Amino acid sequence: MDGVPAGIPQRGHAPTGGIDIGPLHDVGADHVAAHDKPPPNVCRHHSGRPRRAFDAFGYGTIAKVTSTLGETQRLRDLKLLRSVRDRMDREYAQPLDVEALARGVNMSAGHLSRQFKLAYGESPYSYLMTRRIERAMAMLRGGDLSVTEVCFAVGCSSLGTFSTRFTELVGMSPSLYREQTAGATPAMPSCVEKQVTRPVRNREAPAALLHLA
Repeated sequence: MDGVPAGIPQRGHAPTGGIDIGPLHDVGADHVAAHDKPPPNVCRHHSGRPRRAFDAFGYGTIAKVTSTLGETQRLRDLKLLRSVRDRMDREYAQPLDVEALARGVNMSAGHLSRQFKLAYGESPYSYLMTRRIERAMAMLRGGDLSVTEVCFAVGCSSLGTFSTRFTELVGMSPSLYREQTAGATPAMPSCVEKQVTRPVRNREAPAALLHLA
Protein backbone atom coordinates (compact mmCIF):
# COMPACT_ATOMS: atom_id res chain seq x y z
CA MET A 1 0.00 0.00 0.00
CA ASP A 2 1.79 3.13 -1.28
CA GLY A 3 5.15 2.58 0.37
CA VAL A 4 3.85 1.19 3.63
CA PRO A 5 5.29 -2.22 4.50
CA ALA A 6 2.87 -5.09 4.38
CA GLY A 7 1.20 -5.96 7.66
CA ILE A 8 1.42 -2.41 9.03
CA PRO A 9 -1.91 -0.58 8.85
CA GLN A 10 -2.00 2.99 7.70
CA ARG A 11 -2.76 5.68 10.20
CA GLY A 12 -6.51 6.00 10.74
CA HIS A 13 -7.18 2.46 9.52
CA ALA A 14 -7.73 -0.67 11.55
CA PRO A 15 -5.61 -3.80 11.00
CA THR A 16 -8.31 -5.76 9.23
CA GLY A 17 -6.17 -7.78 6.90
CA GLY A 18 -6.19 -5.15 4.15
CA ILE A 19 -9.90 -4.39 4.31
CA ASP A 20 -10.49 -0.64 4.64
CA ILE A 21 -13.19 0.09 7.24
CA GLY A 22 -12.57 3.81 7.41
CA PRO A 23 -10.91 5.92 10.08
CA LEU A 24 -10.92 4.56 13.65
CA HIS A 25 -13.48 6.15 15.96
CA ASP A 26 -12.19 7.14 19.40
CA VAL A 27 -15.18 6.28 21.59
CA GLY A 28 -13.28 7.29 24.71
CA ALA A 29 -12.70 10.80 23.39
CA ASP A 30 -16.39 11.26 22.69
CA HIS A 31 -17.22 10.00 26.19
CA VAL A 32 -14.85 12.52 27.74
CA ALA A 33 -16.21 15.30 25.59
CA ALA A 34 -19.78 14.44 26.44
CA HIS A 35 -18.97 14.35 30.18
CA ASP A 36 -16.46 17.15 30.27
CA LYS A 37 -18.24 18.76 33.22
CA PRO A 38 -19.55 16.80 36.20
CA PRO A 39 -23.20 17.06 37.17
CA PRO A 40 -24.01 20.10 39.32
CA ASN A 41 -24.28 18.03 42.51
CA VAL A 42 -20.92 16.33 42.02
CA CYS A 43 -17.47 17.83 42.52
CA ARG A 44 -14.02 16.50 41.75
CA HIS A 45 -11.70 15.22 44.45
CA HIS A 46 -8.01 15.98 44.12
CA SER A 47 -7.51 12.35 43.10
CA GLY A 48 -9.87 12.82 40.16
CA ARG A 49 -12.65 10.71 41.62
CA PRO A 50 -16.03 12.48 41.84
CA ARG A 51 -17.59 13.06 45.23
CA ARG A 52 -20.75 14.65 46.50
CA ALA A 53 -20.75 18.38 47.03
CA PHE A 54 -20.57 19.65 50.65
CA ASP A 55 -23.99 19.64 52.25
CA ALA A 56 -23.86 22.49 54.77
CA PHE A 57 -27.39 21.89 56.00
CA GLY A 58 -26.83 18.18 56.60
CA TYR A 59 -23.48 18.79 58.26
CA GLY A 60 -24.97 21.42 60.56
CA THR A 61 -27.76 19.07 61.55
CA ILE A 62 -25.32 16.28 62.40
CA ALA A 63 -23.14 18.68 64.41
CA LYS A 64 -26.15 19.94 66.34
CA VAL A 65 -27.32 16.41 67.16
CA THR A 66 -23.81 15.41 68.23
CA SER A 67 -23.53 18.47 70.44
CA THR A 68 -26.91 17.75 72.04
CA LEU A 69 -25.94 14.16 72.75
CA GLY A 70 -22.63 15.30 74.27
CA GLU A 71 -24.37 17.79 76.55
CA THR A 72 -26.91 15.17 77.62
CA GLN A 73 -24.11 12.76 78.49
CA ARG A 74 -22.24 15.46 80.42
CA LEU A 75 -25.32 16.28 82.52
CA ARG A 76 -25.93 12.61 83.15
CA ASP A 77 -22.34 12.16 84.34
CA LEU A 78 -22.60 15.17 86.65
CA LYS A 79 -25.72 13.72 88.22
CA LEU A 80 -23.95 10.43 88.82
CA LEU A 81 -20.89 12.22 90.23
CA ARG A 82 -23.07 14.11 92.70
CA SER A 83 -24.59 10.83 93.84
CA VAL A 84 -21.08 9.42 94.38
CA ARG A 85 -20.07 12.47 96.40
CA ASP A 86 -23.25 12.32 98.48
CA ARG A 87 -22.65 8.64 99.17
CA MET A 88 -19.16 9.39 100.48
CA ASP A 89 -20.59 12.14 102.70
CA ARG A 90 -23.09 9.69 104.18
CA GLU A 91 -21.10 6.47 104.26
CA TYR A 92 -17.55 7.72 104.89
CA ALA A 93 -17.19 5.18 107.76
CA GLN A 94 -17.98 2.25 105.43
CA PRO A 95 -15.22 0.29 103.65
CA LEU A 96 -15.57 2.26 100.42
CA ASP A 97 -13.09 2.30 97.57
CA VAL A 98 -13.12 3.66 94.02
CA GLU A 99 -14.15 0.29 92.56
CA ALA A 100 -17.16 0.04 94.87
CA LEU A 101 -18.18 3.63 94.16
CA ALA A 102 -17.86 3.06 90.40
CA ARG A 103 -19.99 -0.08 90.51
CA GLY A 104 -22.72 1.86 92.27
CA VAL A 105 -23.13 4.16 89.26
CA ASN A 106 -22.25 1.66 86.50
CA MET A 107 -18.97 3.37 85.61
CA SER A 108 -15.46 2.05 85.30
CA ALA A 109 -13.13 3.04 88.12
CA GLY A 110 -10.86 4.92 85.72
CA HIS A 111 -13.69 6.90 84.14
CA LEU A 112 -15.13 7.78 87.53
CA SER A 113 -11.76 9.00 88.82
CA ARG A 114 -11.15 11.17 85.75
CA GLN A 115 -14.63 12.71 85.66
CA PHE A 116 -14.77 13.26 89.42
CA LYS A 117 -11.45 15.10 89.38
CA LEU A 118 -12.58 17.27 86.46
CA ALA A 119 -15.78 18.17 88.31
CA TYR A 120 -14.48 18.64 91.87
CA GLY A 121 -10.74 19.18 91.54
CA GLU A 122 -9.67 16.06 93.43
CA SER A 123 -9.95 12.30 93.12
CA PRO A 124 -12.69 10.29 94.82
CA TYR A 125 -10.12 8.79 97.20
CA SER A 126 -8.84 12.23 98.17
CA TYR A 127 -12.38 13.51 98.78
CA LEU A 128 -13.26 10.46 100.89
CA MET A 129 -10.11 10.75 103.00
CA THR A 130 -10.75 14.45 103.56
CA ARG A 131 -14.27 13.69 104.73
CA ARG A 132 -12.92 11.03 107.11
CA ILE A 133 -10.30 13.39 108.49
CA GLU A 134 -12.96 16.05 109.12
CA ARG A 135 -14.95 13.57 111.19
CA ALA A 136 -11.81 12.33 112.94
CA MET A 137 -10.94 15.88 113.98
CA ALA A 138 -14.34 16.27 115.63
CA MET A 139 -13.91 12.98 117.50
CA LEU A 140 -10.40 13.83 118.65
CA ARG A 141 -11.54 17.18 120.00
CA GLY A 142 -13.98 15.31 122.21
CA GLY A 143 -11.06 13.61 123.94
CA ASP A 144 -13.00 10.43 124.72
CA LEU A 145 -11.49 8.17 122.06
CA SER A 146 -7.90 7.21 121.33
CA VAL A 147 -6.30 7.87 117.95
CA THR A 148 -6.60 4.18 117.02
CA GLU A 149 -10.28 4.09 117.94
CA VAL A 150 -10.95 7.22 115.90
CA CYS A 151 -9.04 5.80 112.94
CA PHE A 152 -11.28 2.74 112.69
CA ALA A 153 -14.43 4.68 113.61
CA VAL A 154 -14.10 6.86 110.50
CA GLY A 155 -13.56 3.91 108.15
CA CYS A 156 -9.76 3.81 107.82
CA SER A 157 -8.24 0.33 107.93
CA SER A 158 -4.61 1.43 108.36
CA LEU A 159 -3.45 3.54 111.28
CA GLY A 160 -0.31 4.50 109.37
CA THR A 161 -2.24 5.76 106.33
CA PHE A 162 -4.69 7.59 108.57
CA SER A 163 -1.91 9.34 110.52
CA THR A 164 -0.03 10.29 107.35
CA ARG A 165 -3.08 11.77 105.63
CA PHE A 166 -4.18 13.51 108.83
CA THR A 167 -0.78 15.16 109.16
CA GLU A 168 -0.80 16.23 105.50
CA LEU A 169 -4.20 17.90 105.81
CA VAL A 170 -4.11 19.28 109.34
CA GLY A 171 -0.43 20.07 109.78
CA MET A 172 0.15 17.93 112.87
CA SER A 173 -0.23 14.32 113.91
CA PRO A 174 -3.54 13.00 115.24
CA SER A 175 -2.11 12.46 118.72
CA LEU A 176 -0.75 16.01 118.91
CA TYR A 177 -4.03 17.41 117.59
CA ARG A 178 -5.94 15.49 120.23
CA GLU A 179 -3.62 16.70 122.96
CA GLN A 180 -3.88 20.37 121.96
CA THR A 181 -7.56 20.59 121.06
CA ALA A 182 -9.35 18.24 123.46
CA GLY A 183 -12.05 20.33 125.11
CA ALA A 184 -10.80 23.51 123.41
CA THR A 185 -14.08 24.32 121.65
CA PRO A 186 -16.91 23.35 124.03
CA ALA A 187 -18.68 26.71 123.85
CA MET A 188 -18.19 27.26 120.13
CA PRO A 189 -21.28 26.74 117.94
CA SER A 190 -21.01 23.62 115.81
CA CYS A 191 -21.32 25.56 112.54
CA VAL A 192 -18.45 27.88 113.54
CA GLU A 193 -16.38 25.00 114.87
CA LYS A 194 -16.73 23.17 111.57
CA GLN A 195 -15.43 26.15 109.60
CA VAL A 196 -12.57 26.93 111.97
CA THR A 197 -11.32 23.37 112.18
CA ARG A 198 -11.94 22.32 108.57
CA PRO A 199 -8.86 20.60 107.09
CA VAL A 200 -7.14 21.99 104.01
CA ARG A 201 -8.51 20.25 100.93
CA ASN A 202 -6.57 19.15 97.89
CA ARG A 203 -3.23 20.47 99.16
CA GLU A 204 -0.94 19.91 102.10
CA ALA A 205 -1.40 21.99 105.19
CA PRO A 206 1.52 24.18 106.33
CA ALA A 207 3.70 22.51 108.92
CA ALA A 208 2.54 24.74 111.75
CA LEU A 209 0.49 24.24 114.85
CA LEU A 210 -3.24 24.81 114.63
CA HIS A 211 -4.42 27.90 116.51
CA LEU A 212 -8.08 28.09 117.44
CA ALA A 213 -9.85 31.34 118.15
